[in-house]
Amino acid sequence: MHADLIFTGGPVLTPEGRTATAVAVTDGRITAVGHDEVRELAGPDTEVVDLDGRLLLPGFQDAHVHPVPAGLELAQCDLTGARTAAESVAAVRAYAEAHPEREWITGGGWSMEAFEGGTPTKELLDAVVPDRPVYLPNRDHHGAWVNSRALERAGITRDTPDPADGRIERDASGAPSGTLQEGAMRLVGRLTPPATRQDRVAALLRAQRHLHSLGITAWQDALVGEFAGMDDPAEAYLAAARDGSLTARVVGALWWDRGRGAEQIPELVERRAELSHGRFRAGTVKLMLDGVAENGTAALLEPYLDGCGCATANRGTSFVDPGQLPKYVTELDALGFQCHFHALGDRAVRDALDAIEAARTANGMRDTRHHLAHLQVVHPQDVPRFASLGATANIQPLWAAHEPQMDELTIPFLGPERAAWQYPFGALLRSGARLAAGSDWPVSSPDPLAGIHVAVNRVSPDSAAPVFLPGERIGLTEALTAYTAGSAHVNHLDDTGAVRPGALADLVVLDRDPFAVPPEELASTRVAQTYVGGERVYAAQVA
Repeated sequence: MHADLIFTGGPVLTPEGRTATAVAVTDGRITAVGHDEVRELAGPDTEVVDLDGRLLLPGFQDAHVHPVPAGLELAQCDLTGARTAAESVAAVRAYAEAHPEREWITGGGWSMEAFEGGTPTKELLDAVVPDRPVYLPNRDHHGAWVNSRALERAGITRDTPDPADGRIERDASGAPSGTLQEGAMRLVGRLTPPATRQDRVAALLRAQRHLHSLGITAWQDALVGEFAGMDDPAEAYLAAARDGSLTARVVGALWWDRGRGAEQIPELVERRAELSHGRFRAGTVKLMLDGVAENGTAALLEPYLDGCGCATANRGTSFVDPGQLPKYVTELDALGFQCHFHALGDRAVRDALDAIEAARTANGMRDTRHHLAHLQVVHPQDVPRFASLGATANIQPLWAAHEPQMDELTIPFLGPERAAWQYPFGALLRSGARLAAGSDWPVSSPDPLAGIHVAVNRVSPDSAAPVFLPGERIGLTEALTAYTAGSAHVNHLDDTGAVRPGALADLVVLDRDPFAVPPEELASTRVAQTYVGGERVYAAQVA
């Protein structure tokens, strides 16, 4: 039988290394991996791709991403390119002037380091948009910047109490200053105009095009449900899966309502059955255990420090009761759900591991493939528990570098000992843990090659900063494996993530062989072509 597609002129990254130079694909699957003999499978209708020394490898998979909100933000007031307060305000002004018809100014993506203390004020927005409410989540979506009109619309005054799971930032007089943290975002976010079904489908397809251009062939959507004003993407996925426009393979992580308990589990079982169709399935539950270190809501075993280096009373926030969490996870595990934990602080990481241990004790070692995302601060005693419990470390490598948000808003408030426990990629690997990788886009760039650059170098691309915790660097092979086989394991896509006969032909051609360039130049690597099931879904334009 002739192949439909043949790649030749390698190298090809296989599970054994760069051990092949040619691959054949038939009916969407890899049918041969080898060398010159693979060319014998070519027929008159076979497409032959000359790699010309460029690397062929499995398609990248993002194990923690939010494509629909990212796609919506791309079409709204997008602040991801702004680096200073002035640039952020200018971008808001330009968008508002270009869209006088919008009742609300929405979008987001601003950086905390652009503003003193990480908390922008309403006056900055009032100066450029005095006549309409403005609601702009920051890049990590754990805080929102609002103007006076938005505060008025929500009825937020100096007398409004902080919600149990959030904080209204206030000025010296006690009045709301213009930044809402965590659960306080809902006070305004719930009032913003909802995206239409058409908007959400368009956002998904916009995001999918971008992800394919970065070599991403599959992902896990880390929030399928409604939270903090974010629309539920489930309907968009189902629509795209049914009409065939969903070309990626997607796992949806059903949102655990942190204001409720075990009574929601039957509803999650129903949603799992309702939402699985074609290339989209929803067999995961997302449990957001804590917040982020920059605003003091990541859950820590010991208190945060203040600006003077003294201990405070703040240990962060546990959004899910740690005493009940083992019961929830044990029941979810027994029902075959994978648990996807948001865990940044060392207390949240320990709570998640304790819950997995309880589930393993009660149910045995089931193939549920629980994973912990973010892992900013991990106590050294908990590092070996990942391997022993079969828990995957789901890393977001771009964050493991010196930058203002790290150096000004995080390290001083953790102190030197805990700061050295951040993003322990190397330690986790040495302990035998499995790594998966993702981006948390739109929190940060979804480009796997940029993430791989930081995982290998622990320095951001084009940065002159010192290496961040050099002992936690990992090798190029290990970083590529995290973005391919590691994330495929998390996504239960066992016939992807490796170039081997029988696997689905989800493949990426890079514009070079990254093993042949210096590590500090890895981020300059680009994707030339992306294939899903042997079908080309992206090809770079040739200059």
